[in-house]
Amino acid sequence: MMDMKKMMREAAAMQENLQRELGKIRIEASAGGGVVTATLNGQKDLLALQIDPAAVDPEDVEMLQDLVVAAVNEASRRVDEAVQQKVGGMIPGGMGALGGLLG
Repeated sequence: MMDMKKMMREAAAMQENLQRELGKIRIEASAGGGVVTATLNGQKDLLALQIDPAAVDPEDVEMLQDLVVAAVNEASRRVDEAVQQKVGGMIPGGMGALGGLLG
């Protein structure tokens, strides 16, 4: 019974460590040739959004909205890749041992 408690504590510690590490990851992605750039952390929190003033056209707000969505979605996809690499490196046997549970 003590071994199970120890394993649970170790698993909880690993989870906390992973969450700290994911919080440190910074991923950037842009859209529209760099007109809009989104920065997310490994937990997919939007940390920054940069918009080139030239992209702000009151007559075409829809295009700017589409560029923001595209930049955030691409950054999110890149976060998924980074997390899989990070977690895969922490697990003996790599990601195959999880059977794709994170993807």
